[in-house]
Amino acid sequence: MEAITPLLDVKGVTLQYKTKDYLVTATYRVDFQVLRSDRFILLGPSGCGKSTLLKAVGGYMTPVEGEIRLKGQRVIKPGPDRMMVFQEFDQLLPWKTVKENVMFALTASGKLNGKAAEDKALEYINKVNLTKFADSFPHTLSGGMKQRVAIARGMAMEPDVLLMDEPFAALDALTRRKMQDELLQLWDDTRFTVLFVTHSIAEAIKIGSRILLMSPHPGQVKAEINSLPRESDGELAHALERKIHDMLFVDVVEEEHVHV
Repeated sequence: MEAITPLLDVKGVTLQYKTKDYLVTATYRVDFQVLRSDRFILLGPSGCGKSTLLKAVGGYMTPVEGEIRLKGQRVIKPGPDRMMVFQEFDQLLPWKTVKENVMFALTASGKLNGKAAEDKALEYINKVNLTKFADSFPHTLSGGMKQRVAIARGMAMEPDVLLMDEPFAALDALTRRKMQDELLQLWDDTRFTVLFVTHSIAEAIKIGSRILLMSPHPGQVKAEINSLPRESDGELAHALERKIHDMLFVDVVEEEHVHV
């Protein structure tokens, strides 16, 4: 059987950054592969290096050990083939409308200009159900609507992988659940590849097709879960949630190697 070539290949990646007083090792020799159309989740407690790892995939940090390859090419800098969506609501340009914000990435990168950029922007604004708000400014939008604009802006670039750093963490519970549903519906429509960071086990199970569990600082691979229950299988989902919780938060002194 022919081996499947990964879209994104992270091999032995150790990441460090400096604070005023310390050199911090955020991740240590992390390995994982993301396949095309994966909804791949990086899950772990705060401080395990999830967001730092996402920045490295985005090309904003260079590993001190190991390498990151996208479609076989080593990642050494940011590029339009990797678009990021953050949790902060201020990632939109406040002086531009929804349409202009989505167009901005297209025109600034030189990918599209003029009418072509406008048409592409409107296409993805429609996909996130914001057509009626295309000419609105960010300050008139709710938090969830702003996140939809950020997602539309990233997807309009049609990147190889969409990088999402806890994009729904700052939303209230009901809006967060609605955004999760909308993201899954959008994935059903376009089958884009997403690398998604969260510390919510329930969110990881709901959104993900595969989950990488990371240990506390410094972040290392604890386990990889490649078979997830459907949301309709409530009992299985709850059982997996309890199992993941135990795997992530077991006392480090008594920790055992777990195979999933």
